[in-house]
Amino acid sequence: MNGKILETENVTVSFDGFKALRNLNFNMDAGELRVVIGPNGAGKTTFLDVITGKVQPTEGRVLFKGRNTKRLSEHQIARLGIGRKFQTPRIYLNLTPWENLEITCNRNKNVLATLFGNSPSEERRTVAGLLETIGLSAKADIKAGLLSHGEKQRLEIGMLVAQSPDLLLVDEPVAGLTDEETYNIGELLLALAQSHSILVIEHDMEFVRQIARKVTVLHEGSVLCEGTIEEVQNDPRVIEVYLGSHE
Repeated sequence: MNGKILETENVTVSFDGFKALRNLNFNMDAGELRVVIGPNGAGKTTFLDVITGKVQPTEGRVLFKGRNTKRLSEHQIARLGIGRKFQTPRIYLNLTPWENLEITCNRNKNVLATLFGNSPSEERRTVAGLLETIGLSAKADIKAGLLSHGEKQRLEIGMLVAQSPDLLLVDEPVAGLTDEETYNIGELLLALAQSHSILVIEHDMEFVRQIARKVTVLHEGSVLCEGTIEEVQNDPRVIEVYLGSHE
């Protein structure tokens, strides 16, 4: 893939006079792994809401693969190739990881047909490959509700990948995880970044250091600065508005 997969041009979002985003200009290349950080209230979740069509910009526009997404519904934007992972895992707790992935691979069929029909060998290979990628092959056949929080997060990321999106939006994937689970999520995202464009919203700076190639800092709804993790951490503006409050 070449070119810009995502661009926002002068995007402003106002809620009853409060500007959650202010003239936000952002772009990322196809095939890029980008991390977006910023203090609470910086506009990070609103940023994802605008990309996915959940919220319409008051001003400006969003371009996905060069196409203006204005007037498109959330469903239509998702079908263009944007997949979003929310902070809380959205998985079927009473089904196994295998069944969760199978359903996601088979959205065009109804749930019962997916569960009880015979899967084509190609689909079984796809599911098995996804389970290996997310490190859950050994737990493929237990109820997803019995997985640890970190394993549930990895399962949902696998379900997102099963939809074959061009752009993965991942919102704070390591909140509440142990150090080991956090590391595993990071390694998974780095592996997926070899074949996907990924935008990660995150607070955990150790995790950001693990995965970041380029970091964008949001502050009060605008881009404060961008660069490597070292450049961002040493920027006096970032230290003042964000990192300083964590030390």
